[in-house]
Amino acid sequence: MDSLKFLLSYIGIINIISFISMGNDKRKAKRNSFRTPESVLFILALMGGSIGSILGMYIFRHKTKHWYFVVGMPLILIAQIGIVVTIKMSPLEILFR
Repeated sequence: MDSLKFLLSYIGIINIISFISMGNDKRKAKRNSFRTPESVLFILALMGGSIGSILGMYIFRHKTKHWYFVVGMPLILIAQIGIVVTIKMSPLEILFR
């Protein structure tokens, strides 16, 4: 598997996990069950799952009243896009082998 396929697979999987985690935490909140810590939701977003986290927030209507989620998740996404653009525009070539 070449590096681009691996990277895209990773991004897809982490976003699916982030999305499911938001839905699962919402379900647990309704049942007054043991919840997923907010730090775990942010860590998943930082690991590349920010799109899945944002989609999960608004599709499941979960954590949308917490300013640190409403502001933090899009900021993480913007930072990740900035990192990708910086790497892409860099004169250095990064090889994954």
